[in-house]
Amino acid sequence: MRLFRPVGGQREKDGDAALLRAVAAGDPAAMADLYDRHAGWLHARLTRRCADPEVVREVLQDTFVTVWRSAAGHRGQETGGWLWTIAARRLVDARRAQERAARVAGAPLESADGAHEPAAAPSAEDRVLAGLEYGDVGAALDRISPELREVLRATVVDGLSTREAARLLGIPEGTVKSRARRARRELRSALAHLNPSPLGGTA
Repeated sequence: MRLFRPVGGQREKDGDAALLRAVAAGDPAAMADLYDRHAGWLHARLTRRCADPEVVREVLQDTFVTVWRSAAGHRGQETGGWLWTIAARRLVDARRAQERAARVAGAPLESADGAHEPAAAPSAEDRVLAGLEYGDVGAALDRISPELREVLRATVVDGLSTREAARLLGIPEGTVKSRARRARRELRSALAHLNPSPLGGTA
């Protein structure tokens, strides 16, 4: 499996859109092609978040099961971002399920190396992931361009270095840096528009 795969380019985006339409129509060959295109980089991102390879495999499988069932609901969003939103949600669900099972059993969670860890409240990372889908942050992200949104996901949410993000997204490192700066400016502006200061406009 290729862990990093460049994502981008109009031809590839058009191909993804056609594949999703075929998947929505129930075409298993299109589903296999979509998996081949995207499973590698999704696996890489999930592995950066979770040290348990079994959980990563389950989340990856659940992601594509969800895609198979809900491809008709795709509304033209950038395919990589749409897939990652599904995968991130599945990972958060898997973590919460582990925590619930540990609480029911009255036992601490076991990490990948066999060490026991107590069940924890949702992490800051989980809250960021939720913010990308719900509430004002999600609404603000919808207002910025897809290429800027992808850079934010790669560098902020995934915690990738500039070099790793460039490799993942298939763009130069300088472009990652410039887009990250633009993305932060546009995100701040969008958030300010959604939540204007109650003191704004007063003397």
